[in-house]
Amino acid sequence: MEMSHNLDSFVDELVNKRELHTCTISLKNNTIKFIDNQISFLFPHFAEKVLTDKKSVVQQIESIEKHLIKLIGSINGSSRINKENIARSYIEKLPEIHSKLWLDANAIYEGDPAAESIDEVILAYPGFMAILIYRLAHEIYKLRVPILPRIMSEHAHQITGVDIHPGAIIGSPFFIDHGTGIVIGETTVIGNNVKIYQGVTLGALSVKKELSHVKRHPTIEDDVIIYAQAVILGGNTVIGKNSVIGGNSWIVQSIPPNSVVNNKNEVRIRTSKDFEDPINFII
Repeated sequence: MEMSHNLDSFVDELVNKRELHTCTISLKNNTIKFIDNQISFLFPHFAEKVLTDKKSVVQQIESIEKHLIKLIGSINGSSRINKENIARSYIEKLPEIHSKLWLDANAIYEGDPAAESIDEVILAYPGFMAILIYRLAHEIYKLRVPILPRIMSEHAHQITGVDIHPGAIIGSPFFIDHGTGIVIGETTVIGNNVKIYQGVTLGALSVKKELSHVKRHPTIEDDVIIYAQAVILGGNTVIGKNSVIGGNSWIVQSIPPNSVVNNKNEVRIRTSKDFEDPINFII
């Protein structure tokens, strides 16, 4: 095939990019398998076969460690990363992750009258699944492993509708109710015993690239409840302990502890005079 100069240059560009950017869809697929393996390990509710003998459990831990080493090895520039030490550090964190997740599950069960058991929360609640994957991704994020934490968090986003950046710092227990549409930014700090409803945004006032290493997202202190569709923005914004943020609130400044924030509602009684002219509308 005879190629034009333009097409020949394009081919050279593609070859060059393929040499520089070696991550493929297999990295994403294998990362999702890594997530699923850990979920079924930490919560046998999701396992097709529940292994109860100690030897089998130890083998599962070893398999997770090997899987992580292989994943890190497939990332661009991984030759400078001590894969074995990172994987071992991660494995050592699993008991703490597991403990926090059970606290999260129990908080959801205790706080939701519709929940009939902790098993139901673990198996069926998207909020719990979002928290589960976040806690796994966060530990890998702290170990400065690139790409993998974001693949994990975006997978959680796709299956639950909850978008939690793996860099966010979230205490325990943490309660997400319903969950759909929640966004929690990278530098968000959330204390213990916080409850968040659907559609809440914990975001930044500015998205300039040069602010990537600056705290851009709010701090939510202990025992705060944030109701549906509230928007809280800014790295200097602190929601004080034991506060309640009403639905549809827009907050860009700090709120002192023990506050209640809500939109002012106005109730008007309609009369026949309000409808003297015909009402035309399309639904």
